[in-house]
Amino acid sequence: MNPTDDSFHGDSIAEFYDRHPYPPPRTDLDAYQERWRDPERRRVEHYLHFPRIPFRKDPDVLVAGCGTFQAAQHALRWPQGRVVGIDVSNASLQHTADLKQRYNLDNLELRQLSIERVADLGRDFDLIVSTGVIHHLADPGVGLQALANVLNADGAINLMVYARYGRQGISMMQDYGRLLGIGAADVHDLAETLAELPGDHPIVPLLRRSPDFGNADALADALLNPREQVYSVPGLLDLMGKSGLALGRWYRQAPYLPDCGFPAKSPHRKLLLDLPPSEQFAAMELLRGSMTRHTVIAHIAGGRSDDDRSGLAASSWKEMVPIRLPNTILVTERVPPGAAAVLINQAHTHTDLILPITAPEKRVFEQIDGNRSIADTGAAAGTNPPELRRLYTRLWKCDQVVFNNSIRQR
Repeated sequence: MNPTDDSFHGDSIAEFYDRHPYPPPRTDLDAYQERWRDPERRRVEHYLHFPRIPFRKDPDVLVAGCGTFQAAQHALRWPQGRVVGIDVSNASLQHTADLKQRYNLDNLELRQLSIERVADLGRDFDLIVSTGVIHHLADPGVGLQALANVLNADGAINLMVYARYGRQGISMMQDYGRLLGIGAADVHDLAETLAELPGDHPIVPLLRRSPDFGNADALADALLNPREQVYSVPGLLDLMGKSGLALGRWYRQAPYLPDCGFPAKSPHRKLLLDLPPSEQFAAMELLRGSMTRHTVIAHIAGGRSDDDRSGLAASSWKEMVPIRLPNTILVTERVPPGAAAVLINQAHTHTDLILPITAPEKRVFEQIDGNRSIADTGAAAGTNPPELRRLYTRLWKCDQVVFNNSIRQR
């Protein structure tokens, strides 16, 4: 890691995170390392980002704004890959450097560097990860454009920004802090105040759901950060478009689709489905109301089609290989009438996002092993092609499977 760069002196964000490293630092990534020893988990992650590209074990990965441990996690996730972590906070980088030493991460390089100057690295990347960072930049568009400029032509950016509507309670308390002139040094008094808030304050459900709010540095990051922007779906899509990027998919897309969860039973379902995709996404953010962040997988605009992100409209759809998402479970007890089972992606935070399936559909799902093609799973279960396509469309939309669609590139 480079020594402290004096050019960051006076940078409000760099100085803030030097005083309040975030996320709360970790010294133990053993459980994370063990979880990612499963090669199937890496295959899923690859095909989420690159459905049309054959699996690679050695991507070039940039973690832009890596915080205290995220770059180390990606180095463990991709042991044969090459990972670069950049951040403006020397304190955050030092925590990551400690993890690099502890886990012998020879595949990890750390640099104290702003996102706006990422071109100084002099290299391009297959995958760029930027989680909770772009919205803290003075000009997020400039930063995102800088990342797009170092993305390989077939690369992907995994981008998370704070959402506008689901963070209303946080925005209110941020404004409250500004009115009173509360600074990061007053975070403990602020925590005491939050503990006394009435249960109907909009921030209270967020406090209950997030263990981070029990940490002083995390609380400072959420409520006292010197610079932050939030994005609605249209605002995020506009930001991406101006930076030369196009939406590949939402990282977890079911909450944004009218076909999944309670909206599928809504009297407005047809009206929602008649909207263009971007307006469907915007409507779903408004309808759900509680999204606190948006995570997208974006690609260079013009390089990929948004018309059929699943690949199921292509003539070769039966040759694609479905792979279950690692957090998906099949439940057969206390299922809705007419269903033989329910599929649940445990990574979803919206409890309505369950997918009931019939007995024939269950037989197909049980044939998915990450190696059989769609056609093979249907043949083994005795399912005809139209029913098979409808089932896999639902499974894909509701975050139960991804597809190895690289057959179309062979």
